[in-house]
Amino acid sequence: MKNLMTGLAICALIASGNVFGQTENKLPDWTFGGFKRPANVNPVISPDTTSTFFCPMNKRQIDWESNDTFNPAATIKNGKIVVLYRAEDKAGRAIGKRTSRLGYAESEDGITFKRRKEPVLYPAEDSQKAMEWPGGCEDPRVAVTEDGLYVIIYTQWNQDKARLGIATSRDLLKWEKHGPAFTKAYGGKFNQIWSKSGSILTKLVGDKQVIAKVNGKYWLYFGEANVNVATSTDLINWEPVVDKSENLVNLISPRKGYFDSNLTECGPPAIITDKGIVLLYNGKNDKGEDGDKRFTPNSYCAGQVLFDKNDPTKVLARLDVPFFRPMESFEKSGQYVAGTVFIEGMVYFKKKWLLYYGCADSRVGVAVYDPKMKGPGDPLPAAR
Repeated sequence: MKNLMTGLAICALIASGNVFGQTENKLPDWTFGGFKRPANVNPVISPDTTSTFFCPMNKRQIDWESNDTFNPAATIKNGKIVVLYRAEDKAGRAIGKRTSRLGYAESEDGITFKRRKEPVLYPAEDSQKAMEWPGGCEDPRVAVTEDGLYVIIYTQWNQDKARLGIATSRDLLKWEKHGPAFTKAYGGKFNQIWSKSGSILTKLVGDKQVIAKVNGKYWLYFGEANVNVATSTDLINWEPVVDKSENLVNLISPRKGYFDSNLTECGPPAIITDKGIVLLYNGKNDKGEDGDKRFTPNSYCAGQVLFDKNDPTKVLARLDVPFFRPMESFEKSGQYVAGTVFIEGMVYFKKKWLLYYGCADSRVGVAVYDPKMKGPGDPLPAAR
């Protein structure tokens, strides 16, 4: 009888969505999710100490992906998923103090990857040397036009100031660097500020996700402390949306008491849906009294915000809790021990959405969402 009662109690907990101190995380109909981690496959990309290339800056062979592989962009090429991931060598002793380069990995199923032995985007003796050396090329997001031009937005890091950089390619292997995104706008004033994390607006055309225009312009959500937005007519030169005093307009900002109480940092390319524009973003939990006590201080969890599809600056809705959070051991151990699921790449592949993310600034993971099976987000921890 005792075992029967215990079983009934467990069933009741499951039915109520409260299992072992966690509650079900129901998602609104406008969101993407829930995303499920495939069993026994993560992380899908990890450091490789055998990969070396001749660094044009150091003038010697470098084990360019020996320390960490993380924060990936993702797109489709010739029916395959391509992940462009940030990799760090062993030079330096802390986050931001090593050199980052972007590696290339290709997959027919989104799970098993074949990697190139050399990076495809990295600091070199070129026009961007002053922006990219010695810190490197970091945290990419990538999207493609209908005619097959890939546009990558990445962080140029010279260990002094972070800037959004733009590069284009037809094959994802050979890249033309165009320099900082905000060089020309407003006399270059925004080229002198710290800028990161650019998410180009996209849409689905059939089964292909492509860069989109709204009101005759391309749109780029960007920002780390807040989410801002810029527009362009050529995908290379971007003009931030500002107020009458030429200050950046913050579309969303950190909220006291929430999972995104410290930072709201843009994630993968935003996408137009029938409900509006959905932007997935990374929220950092404050380590002090302003944080959400349910989540680890300084941890990064993932949120979503909905904008008007006719006015990309107008917020319609926003999740109050993350749909995706550090739960697995590899998401909470590495060079960022507070825990990170840092989302940067999402692709539509065989009728499903595959989300690629950085695990604790050390590995790359994948999670899958089937739109035919709308489900909950990651379960929420009980209030402390």
